[in-house]
Amino acid sequence: MTPDHLFGLSGKTALVTGGATGIGRMAATGLAAAGARVLIASRKGDICEAVAKEINALQLAGSAEGFGGDVSSEDGINALITEVKSRTDKLQILMNNAGRTWGAPLGAFPYGAWEKVMSLNVTGMFHLTQGLIDMLSASGTADDPSRVVNVGSVMGEIPMGDGAYSYAMSKSAVHQMTRILAKELADRHITVNALAPGPFQSGMTKFAIGDDTGSDRVGKRVPAQRVGRPEDIAACMLFLCGYGGSYVTGSVIPVSGGINVATGASIFGEE
Repeated sequence: MTPDHLFGLSGKTALVTGGATGIGRMAATGLAAAGARVLIASRKGDICEAVAKEINALQLAGSAEGFGGDVSSEDGINALITEVKSRTDKLQILMNNAGRTWGAPLGAFPYGAWEKVMSLNVTGMFHLTQGLIDMLSASGTADDPSRVVNVGSVMGEIPMGDGAYSYAMSKSAVHQMTRILAKELADRHITVNALAPGPFQSGMTKFAIGDDTGSDRVGKRVPAQRVGRPEDIAACMLFLCGYGGSYVTGSVIPVSGGINVATGASIFGEE
């Protein structure tokens, strides 16, 4: 039993939506390092192509290729599924990472922002997964099932709005979707799990974290005293997608440095 046996992904093909930036790019790089062929898709196909070249320049065990794909509409999802099938006849890993957020104070949160967030974070994720079930099922076995990894959020685990109300509630829906699909797809040789990240440096959190100074500031409010690192995401992906993770399904893994279990100050503690 070696690390490569447990976590290696040689011969596996993965699709990472929103894989050109942030958590998606962290995951795509980790999957390629473990030997997978990684398909990176987002609405900005040119950026996906550039990122794939950068990952390939690292000379990892696997490879990456980037192209355009939009998960926010039915036509976009159908086009992405067609594109994936034109590139591969096997798909063992699907990472549903594409998402968006919206921030506004309570009392001024716009009606339209709700649908924009939900249509991508929840509806798009569900329908892309549904459209790829047959492909994933055909690529998995009872001994080594295909894997779906959804990206939720610690904000979907705890009562934290912070002005991102539709985002937080969409991620709660992602976690419940994960559990439902895990139950319904187990006999089709597909595991379904989710990550619930805390703060990581990414385009989505740039408004709050920004540069390293912002990371230090935000990190001080995390129980672990730091924001997330790329290795934190990559390690979770290798655990869930490698041979050693084949018996895990329906889990929502907090990758949040303890935010998921943080509570207020001790009620009876001393000042």
